[in-house]
Amino acid sequence: MLKEFKEFAMKGNLIDIAVGFVMGAAFKEVVTSFTGGIVSPLIGLIFNADFKDLKYVIQEGVANAEGVIEGEVSVLWGAFVTNVIDFIIVAFVMFLIVKGVNKMKKKEEPAPAPPAGPSQEDLLTEIRDLLKK
Repeated sequence: MLKEFKEFAMKGNLIDIAVGFVMGAAFKEVVTSFTGGIVSPLIGLIFNADFKDLKYVIQEGVANAEGVIEGEVSVLWGAFVTNVIDFIIVAFVMFLIVKGVNKMKKKEEPAPAPPAGPSQEDLLTEIRDLLKK
């Protein structure tokens, strides 16, 4: 059983998937940083607030002694939109990567040309001439 697991774990495809997963997780952090550090503040300028903190308050809360608001019910639409932007960026980059890989695969060697020889018409003509004799 251990031998089978080792063969399964060392297959090339599984290792490729693992490397892709780690790179994807690291890339997501870059995109999150880009969105949170550049895109959100620029959009936040429009609303005069941090974009991620924008929310629609349904029920007001009460601030306790430490200044923390308790009992507030709100829809955190700014954080949702930020996550949607993250997703769109990651999906677009993955689309470009897949498109590039597919383009590289299409550049495989073309099929070899059929061997040059007499055409079908030439062979039929030759057969006809042989039958006439």
